[in-house]
Amino acid sequence: MFKALLLTQTEDRKTRAELRDLDEGGLPDLDVTVDVAYSTLNYKDALAITGRGLIVRNWPMVPGIDLAGTVAASRDAAWAPGDRVVVTGWGMGENCWGGLTQRQRVDAGWLLRIPAPFTPRTAMAVGTAGFTAALCVRALQRHGLAAGDGEVLVTGAAGGVGSVGVALLASLGYSVVASTGRLSETPYLESLGAARVIDRAPMMEPGKPLQKETWAGVLDTVGSHTLANACAATRFHGAIAACGLAQGGDFPATVMPFILRGITLYGINSVFIDNRQRTEAWALLAEHLEPKLLESMTTEIGLTEVIDYAPRFLDGKVRGRTIVDVRR
Repeated sequence: MFKALLLTQTEDRKTRAELRDLDEGGLPDLDVTVDVAYSTLNYKDALAITGRGLIVRNWPMVPGIDLAGTVAASRDAAWAPGDRVVVTGWGMGENCWGGLTQRQRVDAGWLLRIPAPFTPRTAMAVGTAGFTAALCVRALQRHGLAAGDGEVLVTGAAGGVGSVGVALLASLGYSVVASTGRLSETPYLESLGAARVIDRAPMMEPGKPLQKETWAGVLDTVGSHTLANACAATRFHGAIAACGLAQGGDFPATVMPFILRGITLYGINSVFIDNRQRTEAWALLAEHLEPKLLESMTTEIGLTEVIDYAPRFLDGKVRGRTIVDVRR
């Protein structure tokens, strides 16, 4: 028996979240069994646990889009007991059982070996959020954005993706401007490497279709008017990497920045992406994400605390990354 967070749906289609004792016989019929050491709590997980978002596609569901731990058993020759592994995305916590459990069974193709210097704990301090930030940074790099080209805006900067994005970009030598609705987090964002911090409020309102050229590049986690305004203020041939919709899934923009300034908008999907690109993103994180900075943006909770903690995400009260020690 092992403990897991289990989501079920009531007769009136509401979500019930409970910590349960489960039997290994109930795990998915997949190739690799993992003893989970750590998972994470993300915005998407909070939506699933609280039932405020249409995240779960199959019931019952063990939520958690990330996990890290040790292989316990494998029917696939590529993996052996004792291997330290990390899994992010691949539909875990949505279509397939996820990481908020002490034991899980996953597809062999989802696994990556935890790269040095990461441990299961620090791999989850990165998690999907940090991995997504790395994919955004790589998109901007491939576009040709170089340190010294000008200011790079990070929206939703105090969140998980934003925090790692600020730290990575600053480590790579970019001049980072952090946008946040919590100006009280200015010292925190400056400690991650932000050159300056701005209030998000003006960007959240409808703006002109073309604005003063300000940003050489943008890492956007917010969407809606924020993304539209970021595009409108991006310089000639600049680039935006968009990965989130914290403000909304709409995009109330015009084609003007695209056809008059030649900007490029990159959409970043971290759920279904091949392992070659995953490995390259993790290598970027290993080289440029300072361990002390990663620890400074990390809060740890236990599996028993997840249900009560989840609403804090949706209320905008969580900073940086939240990892879950599933053993307590």
